[in-house]
Amino acid sequence: MGDQLNWAGNYRYSSLELLEPKNIEEVKDLVVNRRSIRVLGSRHSFNGIADTGGSHLSLRKMNRVIDLDREQNIVTVEGGIRYGDLCRYLNDHGCALYNLASLPHISVAGAVATATHGSGVHNASLASSVRAIELMKSDGEVAVLTRGVDPEFDGAVVGLGGLGVVTKLTLDLVPSFQVSQTVYERLPFSALDSDIEEILSAAYSVSLFTNWAEPIFNQVWVKQKLGTNGEDEAPSHFFGALPAPEKRHMVSGQSVVNCSEQLGAPGPWYERLPHFRMDFTPSAGNELQSEYFIPRRHALEAIHALGKLGDRIAPLLFISEIRTIASDTFWMSPCYHQDSVGLHFTWKPEWERVRELLPLIEHELEPFGVRPHWAKLFTMEPERLQARYERLADFRQLLLRYDPTGKFRNSFLDHYIMN
Repeated sequence: MGDQLNWAGNYRYSSLELLEPKNIEEVKDLVVNRRSIRVLGSRHSFNGIADTGGSHLSLRKMNRVIDLDREQNIVTVEGGIRYGDLCRYLNDHGCALYNLASLPHISVAGAVATATHGSGVHNASLASSVRAIELMKSDGEVAVLTRGVDPEFDGAVVGLGGLGVVTKLTLDLVPSFQVSQTVYERLPFSALDSDIEEILSAAYSVSLFTNWAEPIFNQVWVKQKLGTNGEDEAPSHFFGALPAPEKRHMVSGQSVVNCSEQLGAPGPWYERLPHFRMDFTPSAGNELQSEYFIPRRHALEAIHALGKLGDRIAPLLFISEIRTIASDTFWMSPCYHQDSVGLHFTWKPEWERVRELLPLIEHELEPFGVRPHWAKLFTMEPERLQARYERLADFRQLLLRYDPTGKFRNSFLDHYIMN
């Protein structure tokens, strides 16, 4: 399997084989009879978190909706399902997830395991919708952990792939809802000085995009949850920024064809909350990504701190996005017990130059207790990263109990968690 690359093409996996079981019995046989194994999701990680020197296991063929319980407002799915497929099913049945990531083509289990998120001051990471999780441990035993019942639940959900194979997930649902999306252009950084909380909480989801070349947000993507009549109108301006006259891509010069609908047109939640369309499946993203989380109360200071690096960041950047994420309770989530802001960078594929720049960004964000996204590119030393997680010792013990021989661990977990 030596030619297997991640989605962006920047990481080559070192696994010896790719296994694709069709049912839980086959999963058990493969897990029990492999010395080293790791689940490979939709390959949207940008570092070695999903890699293994042993066997890769894909749940691509285990992607069914198992049960929809309308009375309890939950859905149970197999570990290989992707958000795009699940969302269509849910909407057809009048149900919804409360939030989605910007890209809808990722696997539910992979997004949950790495605390992937959408945007909104009241919207926590996608892992927060998990009601129960089913894991196959290294000895083939199946464990089911339920929120509010099992004390290890908050350690297992954002498990970084280290506890076992996530064979099932049960997710909380809400009634299906409508969203409109309006893109506003050229919001000055200075608008945040007096109105940052109002700006970040102005809609169900707000994303601020900048290329750091000048002190403005080139675009603001505002996703408004509509009332029952669907007649809500987008405001004529957004803190001084004006609506784009036509559909926009957040990266100047890129085709808008794959972006979700804009211009205030109402539509179902799953067609508006992601930035990209469900029916557009990118074959590869010729880009690199980094993301850093800080407490939301430090957002303004952090933006001004990064602005000092604008002349270094801009030449290497496609676009940068700033989003909010509500706090959660998962031990290894970057948003553990803190309302957060995510500072996201989509880089040009120039890793050597980006690698030289990341320590400067991390230095500027250090005073704010910065935590990197587990599945994206960063250069923080393990000691600094580990100091950010007060439940790290508990998570290590959980890994050792579920996987005493290290069958699911890899060099990434050994370096950043077990070191």
